[in-house]
Amino acid sequence: MNFNEALQKAAAYCSLSEKCEYEVKEKLRTWDVSNTDVAKVIDQLRHDDFINDTRYCTYYTRDKFRFNRWGKIKIGMMLRSKQLPEEEITNALAQIDEAEYEEALVVILQTKLKSLTYKFEYEKQGKLFRFAQSRGFEHNIVSNVLRQLE
Repeated sequence: MNFNEALQKAAAYCSLSEKCEYEVKEKLRTWDVSNTDVAKVIDQLRHDDFINDTRYCTYYTRDKFRFNRWGKIKIGMMLRSKQLPEEEITNALAQIDEAEYEEALVVILQTKLKSLTYKFEYEKQGKLFRFAQSRGFEHNIVSNVLRQLE
């Protein structure tokens, strides 16, 4: 695939939904585009604002929190796996409203509590704690919310 074809195809790929540089590079490699053309395509897409790390981090964070109900730890890990700059990740995570964040955790844990089976109170607390941590919520926030639920 030549440079122009790769650029058009990558631009169409990026226009469907927000993509980061890592995702576009991986897609270009699956299309067997040469490394020199990959670099040129990425540069052109950045120049044309098809790829923007700040925008990607912001939208990814917002969507994963609102729709998937992920915590900051899990969102941060996923963004780091896409090789995004740490500063961009930190800024995007800071945009999550703390009150909304805790309220989301309360709702998640109340919903989970309805489906839990347990014999002892400490067993219930442990299961809820592990569930919240698997969703990527921080230890101190989970502890505070569990105290509120009691």
